[in-house]
Amino acid sequence: MPHIPRSAAVGAVVTTALAAGLLAVSSPAASADEVRVHDIQGTTRLSPLAGQQVTDVRGIVTGVRGYGSKGFWIQDTKADGDPATSEGVFVYTGSAALTVEPGDAVRVSGTVGEYIPGGAKSGNQSLTQITKPTVTVESSGNAVPAPVRLGSKSVPSRYAPAGDPALDGSVNGLPLKPRTYALDLYESLEGMNVSVGSSRVVGATDAYNELWVTVKPHENRNRRGGTVYGSYDAQNGGRLQIQQLAPVSERPFPKANVGDVLKSGAEGPLDFNQFGGYTLVARELGDVRDKGLVREKTRRQARNELAVATYNVENLDPADPQEKFDALAGAVVANLASPDILALEEIQDDNGAKNDGTVSAGATLKKFTDAIVAAGGPRYEWRSIDPVNNKDGGEPGGNIRQVFLFNPERVSFTERAGGDATTATEVVRSGKRAALSHSPGRIDPQNAAWTNSRKPLAGEFVFRGRTVFVIANHFGSKGGDEGLTSHHQPPVRSSETQRLKQAQAVNGFVKDIRAVERKADVVVLGDINDFEFSATTKALTDGGALRAAITSLPESERYSYVYQGNSQVLDQILTSPGVGDEDDFSYDSVHINAEFTEQNSDHDPQVLRFEP
Repeated sequence: MPHIPRSAAVGAVVTTALAAGLLAVSSPAASADEVRVHDIQGTTRLSPLAGQQVTDVRGIVTGVRGYGSKGFWIQDTKADGDPATSEGVFVYTGSAALTVEPGDAVRVSGTVGEYIPGGAKSGNQSLTQITKPTVTVESSGNAVPAPVRLGSKSVPSRYAPAGDPALDGSVNGLPLKPRTYALDLYESLEGMNVSVGSSRVVGATDAYNELWVTVKPHENRNRRGGTVYGSYDAQNGGRLQIQQLAPVSERPFPKANVGDVLKSGAEGPLDFNQFGGYTLVARELGDVRDKGLVREKTRRQARNELAVATYNVENLDPADPQEKFDALAGAVVANLASPDILALEEIQDDNGAKNDGTVSAGATLKKFTDAIVAAGGPRYEWRSIDPVNNKDGGEPGGNIRQVFLFNPERVSFTERAGGDATTATEVVRSGKRAALSHSPGRIDPQNAAWTNSRKPLAGEFVFRGRTVFVIANHFGSKGGDEGLTSHHQPPVRSSETQRLKQAQAVNGFVKDIRAVERKADVVVLGDINDFEFSATTKALTDGGALRAAITSLPESERYSYVYQGNSQVLDQILTSPGVGDEDDFSYDSVHINAEFTEQNSDHDPQVLRFEP
């Protein structure tokens, strides 16, 4: 175990800190003699002076933030030469008036603390700061310290050290190695003035006026300009969140899609926040060069091909504006080429989030299918099962569920009555073939794996005389998982436990079908909420019952969602051996949402075409 400096006592505090977020230790007041910013920051993630009073800490103001977590950053111009110690620190002022400007030389007295954005239970790293400050401005108009340039050569390729087993997997007490690990480099620059040059956008501008760039342009790049998250060991350390210090009322934040370029980059303090970790809060921000990213269109299925698709339509309900229905419907027709069977996720009930016991979704589905017809598509029929009120998770009162849309001119639905929210459909024998006892029906809805989560919807379809079993899913979300910048390395993925059980239940049902009819055509699809390399997907494919069809694509094209600058897989279509191998089907992840600042959903739909 490496030597742990004075921050060891603080490490124990971090593990027991309250979710309110401010960490402190009781210790004698620090000497007022020449306490510098690097003394406050120390050589680990935790300040050796946490909880202590410091006096007359000198620095130049590098940025002032008058919204959110209000305060300013200072940077010492007399560096100690140790690459592990930051020369910058955030001064939290709270509701107090902000009376400083960039370029002011100041002396700050106050209490050193470690603040955990999101609280200790979030697993986030902490931000070293000075609180309850008194500030003396000594002079104004000074030059802001030159920024540290972040680029492909300066950011290490390795992401993070392994956490210390003695500290529950935490890296908090480990000495920083900024030349070895990307996260250690960023931590060693916490609060300092940093910059990026012209950089490719890998996460589109969102509703909170932030975007993501990469400073490592060749790191897992795909043809559309994104950065692909292909394994738990390929976290893409070149990603960096960009915000701005200027209020958007004074300077609108740039709108950018994935693949665009942030010209002239950005310069400002390096912050750490709850929703993305290390963030360059720009004092100076370039403009966006539009690289012309276009929304994809899949090809139309051939006459003898069955096209099956999945699309998360993000809490669709009748109160949504007609424009949303029209845009989603237009995408079904123009971008998805009107698939024969379309599994929808996040269809809400007929009055959306109004929590009054309504569970039917007929009005939602009529409005959507009417919009598809208006867009030039087929008159889809639908099948679904209404959930028990507020038992399937999602927005309270919304009662999201999966729904099958199908084109009756191309495919028929086999009705087997009796399915409801709490009754399980079973696999039965019909002659030499497998069949469902209820179609549509739910798979094992009483299983604890589906507590506060959507139950799988199973149905029998017939295409050109061949039965195809389709199972629509929306597994439990990743809510509660720690972020990639967690102080636990590797981060804790607590939500995986439920999805693993859900995957096992679906895998078992597919095995039941195949036990009766070995070569049955089974398609399992939906918002799986997990990666193609995850334990969830491995459980779904266990025993060769299914194959993750997205793995038929090149690794650089495997994604349906963009999160914190990582293009990654959440939505999947999996196929039984009866469907065949990649030479027997065509798979397409149709990129129409996730890479764009203007979205109709945050998910990209998936389409599978094959000949049953």
